[in-house]
Amino acid sequence: MFPHSRREFLPFLRSHWRSLLLVLLGVLIPFGLFAHLTSEVFREGGFSWDQGVLDWYAQRRTPALTWAAETLATLGGVTVLPFVTLLLAWLLAGRGGRAHGWFLVSGVVGATLLNVTAKVVFQRPRPDELLALLNEPGFSFPSGHAMSNAAFGFALTLVFWRSRAGWPVAVLGLLWALAVGASRNYLGVHYPSDVLAGFTASVAWVAGLYTVMARRWPQLRGSPAGPRDTR
Repeated sequence: MFPHSRREFLPFLRSHWRSLLLVLLGVLIPFGLFAHLTSEVFREGGFSWDQGVLDWYAQRRTPALTWAAETLATLGGVTVLPFVTLLLAWLLAGRGGRAHGWFLVSGVVGATLLNVTAKVVFQRPRPDELLALLNEPGFSFPSGHAMSNAAFGFALTLVFWRSRAGWPVAVLGLLWALAVGASRNYLGVHYPSDVLAGFTASVAWVAGLYTVMARRWPQLRGSPAGPRDTR
């Protein structure tokens, strides 16, 4: 029985190794990190370095950096990011990448809904308002800006990964997510563990969503511009 199973299993690994690697690196490991962060925050009261990082940012604030952080908060918030996401999805659909557009919208919307649910469940208070530069309502864990913008950047990376623009989009998506996450700590409205939890939760969600949607729409694994642009 085992040799027969092995003859079937090895070809399966060779033909599906990319999907299996995505599940491992994109879903299981990030979800495990999110679970660890959640456990430490609510069982041990958080991390000792949480406040230390916020103090480090507070000591290095300048008018220019504050303007940049507030601009990122606006661009990555509910007043801009949803419209940018819908615009990009519309442009993708116009180039024949309708499945890619739906995946992008589903990734960002799903991450946002998961974030709202998590905040209601965990109800972690925000950092000390005396150190915060903005007055943000609601709870702190996980960071909504970090989660939605990480979902946006990672989803865009997967959309364009098989195209000629794959690497540039991946670098820009990563830098955007990191910049928005750092701005939340700089502004003093989220602990670093809130941002890390948002990152890991979004990666797990988007990777899992991609795995499911790509089975229904195989064209999602190619470039949105079609076979000519697929590498």
